[in-house]
Amino acid sequence: MARAAEPQGGRRGGSVVAYFTSAKFLLYLGHALSTWGDRMWHFAVSVFLVELYGNSLLLTAVYGLVVAGSVLLLGALIGDWVDKNSRLKVAQTSLIVQNASVILCGIILMIIFLFKTQLLTLYHGWLLTMCYILVITIANIANLASTATAITIQRDWIVVVAGEDRSKLADMNATIRRIDQLTNILAPMAVGQIMTFGSPMIGCGFISGWNLMSMCVEYLLLWKVYQKTPTLALKSAKVEESELKQLNVTKESDTKPAEGVQLIVEKDVTGFEPQQEKEVGCAARIAEPFITFRDGWVAYYNQPVFLAGMGLAFLYMTVLGFDCITTGYAYTQGLSGSVLSLLMGASAVTGIMGTVAFTWLRRKCGLIRTGLISGVAQFACLILCVISVFMPGSPMDLTVSPFADISARLFENEPLPTIASPEPEMILATGMPNLLNGSTTPANSDPGMSPEPVPLISVSLLFAGVIAARVGLWSFDLSVTQLLQENVVESERGIINGVQNSMNYLLDLLHFIMVILAPNPEAFGLLVLISVSFVAMGHIMYFRFAQKTLGKQLFVCRTPDPKTTPDSSPPGNTSTV
Repeated sequence: MARAAEPQGGRRGGSVVAYFTSAKFLLYLGHALSTWGDRMWHFAVSVFLVELYGNSLLLTAVYGLVVAGSVLLLGALIGDWVDKNSRLKVAQTSLIVQNASVILCGIILMIIFLFKTQLLTLYHGWLLTMCYILVITIANIANLASTATAITIQRDWIVVVAGEDRSKLADMNATIRRIDQLTNILAPMAVGQIMTFGSPMIGCGFISGWNLMSMCVEYLLLWKVYQKTPTLALKSAKVEESELKQLNVTKESDTKPAEGVQLIVEKDVTGFEPQQEKEVGCAARIAEPFITFRDGWVAYYNQPVFLAGMGLAFLYMTVLGFDCITTGYAYTQGLSGSVLSLLMGASAVTGIMGTVAFTWLRRKCGLIRTGLISGVAQFACLILCVISVFMPGSPMDLTVSPFADISARLFENEPLPTIASPEPEMILATGMPNLLNGSTTPANSDPGMSPEPVPLISVSLLFAGVIAARVGLWSFDLSVTQLLQENVVESERGIINGVQNSMNYLLDLLHFIMVILAPNPEAFGLLVLISVSFVAMGHIMYFRFAQKTLGKQLFVCRTPDPKTTPDSSPPGNTSTV
């Protein structure tokens, strides 16, 4: 019996070792390291900008505007660069640029925190303004490199590693999102505690050191994944045949492209072939980026999943997410970095629940119906945010001009506000410093009078709605992501996803412009109502896509996806998916 059990234990041990050395696990590990650094940086930079600029959301909105505008203009070009270069070169280049930019930005922020007083006095404060511009510029470069990394790893490499099994692809997508949400819990908590109990300067140093270490490890992991997956080295420049095998719906595929699941197989892939170099004039070189930009958007419009992608993009026109705007708003309400990190952790937990719901709903109802159900769930939760606008404690005050803050700073030369250290007795009901509505306790106030506690009903409902909506949001995001993965041919995968990112950032850009025009907290309630309206429009677009695709079968829930066999392609064919 012992001898019989020994080979069985050996097989189990071998399978465990094989999993931890597989390309799939190494891809997960590299993504976890990369996402940890990204989440720390994205959380910290919004707090840093609010800390440096006082109690206004203006500088964070400008930062978001620059980031969104850059991806909007360069998304198609980044995707085209991903398509035209080898996978390993794209992944390694974007990795180095991204991490090096974050490291440099962290060092500059440390210098600003150390010498802010001196910088304010030099050249009437213009030197400090130039430092702000430099920080935003370098952070924007890091975001562009991060966009290239996301396209090549999450939209291309993962499809190749999954092979032809659509169910495996769905599981890998869900696992990637779970890693995202877990890092949303741990990374902000870590840097938030450092910033709260240490100092912002220490937080900058920690983030820079982490990115330096992570960059080296990720570089090695990418090389290992590339070695273990030979098909990553094969990348066709032109797709000769793209079959439209429907795997999500068995009987619906006879009449409609129900679930849009496609296996893209190349008849003959020999890797990159050197193209004949042609003499290109100066005018043609100048016009090439504009032609690429136009062709990318036209190709995106002609995709069968165009409306689904548009529906996802409209969800970015919102202040109801844990981005720099919401983080900055919560900061003005008196919430410390520690409390904000806990709230982000709670949203990550519900996000993980969304990935679990996605895999379960996809097996039960199919991919398209999963997106529809997820959209309804998200919108229902956001009703709480609408209610919060009219509850006690809401700072919304329509009698205050939303342009008062920006006009005072730009046209009346009002000095930059500073956040004074509150006296021990000046504490809100939340236990946080009194930063509500951008005000601090006046120096000549009566020390015998303590401020009335601010009701927590409004802010509680707001964050309850935002956190609960993450279940539907991430399930919907996964549905649209897989629709794009399965319906876009390999030779256009980079540029189509680049344009999708541009669409996302276009709506993101509009929401930052909206905040720039109304940066004071009194107008935040109005921004909430506008945000919920755009989320509703996005889900209406997706409903139209689902209705066109499934027709009368839209509300008929049936089991999709017969088991996919990895060797279903003819012998000799090389899959580059």
